Amino acid sequence: MKALMILAAAGILWTVSISQEAKKGQMKHGGVWAVHDVNEPQPPLVTPGAKPCQAPSDAIVIFDGKDTSQLSAEDGGSIKWIVNDEGALQCTRKAGVVRTKQEFGSIQLHIEWATPKKIEGAGQGRGNSGIFFQGIYELQVLCSHENLTYPDGMAGAIYGQKKPLVNASRPAGEWQTYDVIYHRPIFKGETNEVIRPATITVFYNGVLVQDNWPIKGTTHHKKTAEYRYHADKLPLKFQDHNNAVRYRNIWVREIDDIPATE
Repeated sequence: MKALMILAAAGILWTVSISQEAKKGQMKHGGVWAVHDVNEPQPPLVTPGAKPCQAPSDAIVIFDGKDTSQLSAEDGGSIKWIVNDEGALQCTRKAGVVRTKQEFGSIQLHIEWATPKKIEGAGQGRGNSGIFFQGIYELQVLCSHENLTYPDGMAGAIYGQKKPLVNASRPAGEWQTYDVIYHRPIFKGETNEVIRPATITVFYNGVLVQDNWPIKGTTHHKKTAEYRYHADKLPLKFQDHNNAVRYRNIWVREIDDIPATE
């Protein structure tokens, strides 16, 4: 016990010493930390989820299988989607868009989704939904297993703009996973001029399908994308496309913006 106390005290003294010398060490190297500089502040501690895909300690849980208090209808009212028997958030016919109450800019997103197991329709009519970052830029959700459609409208696509690098879809009814890094666009003042476009990286069922791709602008159907000025933070939205698509285990981590340069 005595040895542990000595070690703990030494650790405290070492931490205090680093704290006192940190500013001095950075100034010594012209504001840039030297290689292996022990005075450089340590990164924040984050406890990962106990199991794969579980939310880490600094995540904002949007939906955990039961609680829908973080979600609302597009008009701010109660959602019409249901929580089904398997603990999934399920779209019902004409239930409308669901959005997060909290607004976000740049984020890390984890989300799991599944299209109906019973195959009905074809192309864009099979298990269609979408995840809209800042309510504007759509990552497509669709049954793309043995389902031919236009490439920039299949699962993993930035709708109407960029097809996925590969088709990593599982069969209809099976759970699929998106892990996304999204950086918001940076506008020049309150104009439509973009200093830095939004970028997106998507892992679809663990497979890279979008690699830090610069989004071209607002998602449209059969129309060229363009940017329109908007707020730095806006809700995340989930589309109702008249298909019984299910979502579960939705969490986000707010991340720093990539600095914009003129």
